Amino acid sequence: MNFTGAELTTWLATLLWPFMRIGAMFAAVPVFSARSVPVRIRVLLAFFIAWMLVPVLPAPPDVDLISGQALLISVHQILIGVAMGFIIQLVFAAFIIAGQSIAMAMGLGFASIIDPQNGMQAPVVSQAFLIMVTLVFLALNGHLVLIDMLAKSFQNLPVGMLVPSRDGLWQLVNWGSDMFAGGMLVALPAVAALLLVNLAFGVTTRAAPQLNIFAVGFPVMIMVGLSFIILTLPTLTSHLSRLMMQAQELIQYFLASA
Repeated sequence: MNFTGAELTTWLATLLWPFMRIGAMFAAVPVFSARSVPVRIRVLLAFFIAWMLVPVLPAPPDVDLISGQALLISVHQILIGVAMGFIIQLVFAAFIIAGQSIAMAMGLGFASIIDPQNGMQAPVVSQAFLIMVTLVFLALNGHLVLIDMLAKSFQNLPVGMLVPSRDGLWQLVNWGSDMFAGGMLVALPAVAALLLVNLAFGVTTRAAPQLNIFAVGFPVMIMVGLSFIILTLPTLTSHLSRLMMQAQELIQYFLASA
């Protein structure tokens, strides 16, 4: 059995460029990009998924792998994978912002711990939200949805010189503002309740100036904040599902705008 150089190059390109897109997404998407997941595991998982998708992928462009055009295609695949992972990352960032808003309102903004996923300090409330959202994400088979989106991305935007349009990139930028809006919707009940408590203590201070508002108000704010966090926990699933649906629609539009 003889193999020509062109056949070997085609087989290598069929696996290499999808592997770059999948690996770039795993480097940016939540759960898979956590520091607790070793880089070797991510590389092996990306290689295994690319190898499984090879039979159903469109044929790659016929270019020399050692050329400037092949380098440009590789950069395009990495950027597409990072953009897809970044969109999903912003969904989780919305809950981190919600936790930060609640923590600042209830007086726990100073209570910070190291986030093991991102390697940076985050308020305790944000870390609790992130853990709960991650568990809900895995329980809803969100990791399988990500793999399905990866497989469909090669149908919507095959490997080649095509890149998303300016409108698609602008929609990706606007998704950042939707992250803040989604975070505020999650935190709105607790923040509104804490604002009313602050107003009540303000009226109380005017009526009884001798009352030590710091000694009384701080425990009450923490108690009210924790109570509303517990009451709003059942809504996390609906908020996560809504944001994930919007992210999936944005990814489809981003890929189809090429």
